[in-house]
Amino acid sequence: MPLQILVTDDDFTIRRLIKDCLELHGYSVILASDGEEALSLANKYHPHLLISDIKMPNKDGYHLVKELRENPNFRLLPVIFLTHKNTTEDKIHGYQAGGDIYLAKPFQPNELTAIVRHLLEKTQIIQSELLFTEINHNYPQPVSNLITNNRDKIAENNIYLTKREIEVLELLIKGLSNLKIANKLYLSPKTIEKYVSSLLKKTNSNNRTELANFVFKNKIL
Repeated sequence: MPLQILVTDDDFTIRRLIKDCLELHGYSVILASDGEEALSLANKYHPHLLISDIKMPNKDGYHLVKELRENPNFRLLPVIFLTHKNTTEDKIHGYQAGGDIYLAKPFQPNELTAIVRHLLEKTQIIQSELLFTEINHNYPQPVSNLITNNRDKIAENNIYLTKREIEVLELLIKGLSNLKIANKLYLSPKTIEKYVSSLLKKTNSNNRTELANFVFKNKIL
């Protein structure tokens, strides 16, 4: 499933340029023409990354990001400010508002896509670390008697498989390598290794073959 990127800019040409550039690299792109529309779309689709202009009608980029950061669901959302406002003072204001990267227009598409990939990989690693910290702290026992609940697998002993773990598991039992799984899910191979390790631990399996047998035996997928 492609990662979703929300792009907001009041310039239609810029929006289309960014959309075409990112879709060429396999991302799914949602477009907004101002900050108000972007805020609404963010709450609806929960994108994995935001690219925002600063000077926009209705709500500028600074206020958009500030409001998003107030929502716990968006505290780790990577944000790229893409704007003509490129003085040092503007950049400081952008970082204070919650931006991660400040890229001035005109920009090079290759640089933008490189930044996007870097931020997404970094965020996925952070989220993975938080996930494993939570699992190890709260759910130390092996999985047993899994049941289905809207594609999340919940165990009777409160150990569960997250949606992302389900995605990894589906590709893993098809025989895909960690590298191929990483490419399909737009994650780093290191992150996939951690998910696989967690799946093995939760299912009390020693290897991929045992894990696959566990999946089929318990009709998890």
